[in-house]
Amino acid sequence: MSEIKFPIYLDHHATTPVDPRVLEEMMPYFTEKFGNASSLDHPFGYDASIAVEEARETIANGIGARHDEIIFTSGATESDNIALIGTMQKYSDRGNHLITCVTEHKAILDTAKHLESLGKEVTYLKVNEYGEIDLEELEDAITDDTVMISIMFANNEIGTIQDVKAIGEIAHKHEVIFHTDAAQAVGHIPVNVGTMNIDLMSFSAHKMYGPKGIGALYVRGVKPRVKPDGLFYGGGQERGIRSGTLNVPGIVGFGKAMEIAVKEMDAENKKFKKWTDLMLKEFEKIDGKLNGHPIKRLSHNLNMYFPGIEGKSIINSVSKEIAISAGSACTTQIVEPSHVLLALGLEEDTTHYAIRIGLGRFNELDEIQFTVEKISSIVKSLDKISI
Repeated sequence: MSEIKFPIYLDHHATTPVDPRVLEEMMPYFTEKFGNASSLDHPFGYDASIAVEEARETIANGIGARHDEIIFTSGATESDNIALIGTMQKYSDRGNHLITCVTEHKAILDTAKHLESLGKEVTYLKVNEYGEIDLEELEDAITDDTVMISIMFANNEIGTIQDVKAIGEIAHKHEVIFHTDAAQAVGHIPVNVGTMNIDLMSFSAHKMYGPKGIGALYVRGVKPRVKPDGLFYGGGQERGIRSGTLNVPGIVGFGKAMEIAVKEMDAENKKFKKWTDLMLKEFEKIDGKLNGHPIKRLSHNLNMYFPGIEGKSIINSVSKEIAISAGSACTTQIVEPSHVLLALGLEEDTTHYAIRIGLGRFNELDEIQFTVEKISSIVKSLDKISI
């Protein structure tokens, strides 16, 4: 057993460290092959453009897409904005209705609120106690004015995986465009945009051991062909959907991260499943409760609460040795109950008891065992104080 290095990082839903193999692939594109991928009149630009297209091909293959269906963005938040605003704007002649879900990431929910301010109608589907939408309710919500459905693939707080294929089937049955925010899914579980009936999909490199500041939007090219309006105007890069100089080092790193993820996904999921099962079993011994679906969930996610124990108290007590969180990284500065946990039916006080543990590629079993022991000890001591 190797010596544990502190602090142990267990917040991989917020971000992941860049895999050294990814960084190695990126380095030449900062200093030696630094050309602008749009400058094709000389070798510097040509080499950059070749690297971009090779990465695009790798990323497309990783999700079952064609290379020309990948649009590079700065990350999933931008991709979500382009998908929702761009599509609702482009197809305004079809209608003005969007269907989404109450447990979506803020990048979707806040964009939906913006669309409402522009006069669009939005339906927010509820979820059950596990965070799943009801497919019958989804289909019942579709009207003649419905343009698109946007449902998250895998939840960033509780790890619940939606039945994306069935959602896509319903969407296509009614000739509605289907978008999914798959930032937590791509690179972690098998994703195939074709067999899963996905028309638009947002994802980011930094959630899968790639660099920050680079993401993608999958845009279906045929049956049906989808083309959202761009939000930026300029050089017309990325099929006119996302103008701007391409982040060549980031794109190269994104491609390498996808290549590695596809190869190592199965082995990682088997390992993570064993570890989260171990943690859950031990935490249940001290009255820990699981948030999210017990089976249809990301293997590296564990969202728990301990009745009567503030999650922030646990997080602060272990922070020098273990990095865990209370929920979404995008809202951790806001002291308010998690909208995801409230949607599951938890009382407001109970939502403040939650902690989120996100396992990662470079964690070791001894780190997991230490974490179980440390959190169990803290919970027991805090429980005594609260009595």
